[in-house]
Amino acid sequence: MKRIYSIIVFVFLGTIVLAQNVEFDKANFKDRKDAFKEAVKNLEKGDEYFEIGLHFFKEALPFYERANEFNPNNAELNYKLGRCYLVTKDQRALSHLEKALKLNPNVAEDLQLYLGEAYHKEMRFDDAIAAYSQYQKVAMQHSDPYVLKDLNLKIKQCYNGKKITKKPIRVFIDNLGDNINTKYNEYGAVISADESVIVFTSRRPGSVGGKIDPNLNEYFEDIYIAEKNEDGTWGKAVNIGEPVNTPNHDANTGISPDGQRFLIYIGKKGNGDIYESVLDGKVWGKPESLGKNINTKDYHEPSACYSPDEQILYFVSDKPGGKGGHDIYYSKKDEKGNWGEAINIGDVINTPYDEEAVYMHPDGKTLYFSSQGHESIGGFDIFKSVYDEKTKTWSKPENIGYPVNTTDDDVFFVVSASGRHGYYTSTTKDGRGLRDLYMVTFLGKEKNMVLNNEDNLLASQAGTIEEVAVAPEVEVPEARLTILKGIIYDFKTNEKLKAEIEIVDNETNEVIARFHSNSATGKYLVSLPAGKNYGIAVKKEGYLFHSENFNIPDDQAFQTVEKNIGLKKLSVGNKIVLNNIFFDLDKATLRSESTAELERLIKLMKDNPTIVIEIGGHTDSQGSNQYNQSLSERRAKAVVDYLIKGGINSSRMTWKGYGETKPIATNATPEGRQKNRRTEFKIIKI
Repeated sequence: MKRIYSIIVFVFLGTIVLAQNVEFDKANFKDRKDAFKEAVKNLEKGDEYFEIGLHFFKEALPFYERANEFNPNNAELNYKLGRCYLVTKDQRALSHLEKALKLNPNVAEDLQLYLGEAYHKEMRFDDAIAAYSQYQKVAMQHSDPYVLKDLNLKIKQCYNGKKITKKPIRVFIDNLGDNINTKYNEYGAVISADESVIVFTSRRPGSVGGKIDPNLNEYFEDIYIAEKNEDGTWGKAVNIGEPVNTPNHDANTGISPDGQRFLIYIGKKGNGDIYESVLDGKVWGKPESLGKNINTKDYHEPSACYSPDEQILYFVSDKPGGKGGHDIYYSKKDEKGNWGEAINIGDVINTPYDEEAVYMHPDGKTLYFSSQGHESIGGFDIFKSVYDEKTKTWSKPENIGYPVNTTDDDVFFVVSASGRHGYYTSTTKDGRGLRDLYMVTFLGKEKNMVLNNEDNLLASQAGTIEEVAVAPEVEVPEARLTILKGIIYDFKTNEKLKAEIEIVDNETNEVIARFHSNSATGKYLVSLPAGKNYGIAVKKEGYLFHSENFNIPDDQAFQTVEKNIGLKKLSVGNKIVLNNIFFDLDKATLRSESTAELERLIKLMKDNPTIVIEIGGHTDSQGSNQYNQSLSERRAKAVVDYLIKGGINSSRMTWKGYGETKPIATNATPEGRQKNRRTEFKIIKI
């Protein structure tokens, strides 16, 4: 019995010895004087960087690490190492902070706060709550009320984390690779709607100014761009260059669906504003301020995005009057193209904490943003909210789930038009550097196993054996929108053209958006959210316009339509199909949805007062020849009559019905017959 007791005492005393705090005092290292002097120098040098502030903690680390090799049992040094590793996202933070606690629980009054943060980062939520709770006594006595507010937020996030991490979402998360990421910070990725272009911010060498920010101890921010290769990989990212990038901080924040204009955050002393750059051919224009309704003199506007029709701007600001720190606002474009008064998006979205990195999906109704509030599990988490056009309200923000959201800051989340992929900034163990860019592939919910599959029942003498089979994977819900893209070119010469693309709501006859194709490549891309009958007109001076009709029902799944459009010059013999002229069934009565197309035709005639035209009516082959001939004539005449009422002289127009005699597609299918039922515009004389 005595022997057992002696062993217990020995172990206990050994534990005390191991946990004994060893001060950096020369009396403790009498036999290692030279090494002690060197360790003290490293300690003092590390303290110089440590005392400057967080952005210099990484510079302190090498000195602290060398001092720790000499004396690993100093509570204060372990505390400082833990603090430094926390800032640099190093998992060693926890072990050093735990050791500091064992060596001297009173080494720093905020030790329990940082120990809680280290547990929090490792998703040890119960341990984090315990540590945070220990710090509450200190926080309650603190002169700054924000300290207690922030601590209570952290505790709430831990409880959120316990709940949310129990139900992870099914995703693949892939690093975007070495053509995009480096050992430096990359963040803030935005993509074109078809995922062909990515623009992001980096703090890597090779910036336009080439200098390091003395306050942040990192390279100044610059904007980089990369295009996707045919095999689906990303090409090498390149600095977008001047005049977009400057020697100061330049960070992208939003891109138009077609990738031809983007929003830039330009840093200033004490704040920063949002600017816009437009692509002209292959050259990005000088960034222009979005004006006083968006940018403020003394406050911070760090991020923004466009609506898919580019008529609404969503942005973040910490100006007075908000719900918390940084809030989300929106502004609508007026008839002159200027941004109107900024309106707070409301307390369904905004919280008493910070909201950041706002992004509107190309469907025009799903808003993604990062927030410290709502049900965040740590730092900023990514949330989504859907706008209901009927009730004019936003849905309760939904945490998009773990493992996309982590206990660190998860921000700058954008989603492809299809809804299949998301791109965001995060810090993970497999990262190339401090912060990297990642792609999320959403897999959808896993289907339950199927039992009693009658096709696979096996009979035996022992009875029926049920085979367990896994049912096919559930389809991922896709966005309800259509991406229309292609190239606009001269029909005869194949020259790529810059043309205006006008989008009309045929039901209201309102122009809801205008875009331009790229002057160098002729490329265009428009996003058409489901639930509307769209009229699309492509116009360029000296050419006949080209029209398309897309009637997209609410339940239409995501689709990409590629359509190259050849514009025909205003010359004799050229003709176009008027795809947005509609008649009542089996009648020659023009429907109201035709108004925008007819008015466009009137304008063309007035802008070119010498041209003489023929309006031709065509039908499919259903019905008798005589009936189809009569119907085509009456429909052609109805169009001419409308143009006459619109001020076009009748001497400049003729009309003719062709019935079913000139089909442009097969009459054997509904799609072919629809193409054959058409109205054409042909130039007879100039």
